[in-house]
Amino acid sequence: MVFQLYLMGGIYSILGVLHFTNSAFYRPLMPKFLPAHDFLIYLSGIAEIVLGMGVFFILTRNYALWGIIAMLAMFLIVHVNMLFPENQLGIQPWKLWLRIPIQFILMYWAYYNLPQT
Repeated sequence: MVFQLYLMGGIYSILGVLHFTNSAFYRPLMPKFLPAHDFLIYLSGIAEIVLGMGVFFILTRNYALWGIIAMLAMFLIVHVNMLFPENQLGIQPWKLWLRIPIQFILMYWAYYNLPQT
């Protein structure tokens, strides 16, 4: 279980850094109805880094895992928005649909790693 937590924390931390080092990748994915795309890209990068790092420490793990679940739920806005034909960016629809259950699998992964009471 510890390996899973370190893997999860590492993945989210690395993906968060990518929001800063490759922010151009994320710009086209942003729904047009959301304001301040660059700000939201950087904010989500900060969230991924902070939550990913939070998974490493026992004192913050519970908060980080719940934060990851909430963050992934918010990211569904982007994934659902991309299902509309005008927002698909040339990506095959089946790939876009596949991202939806993957989000829920990732949420379950975080939930599964919450301390059992």
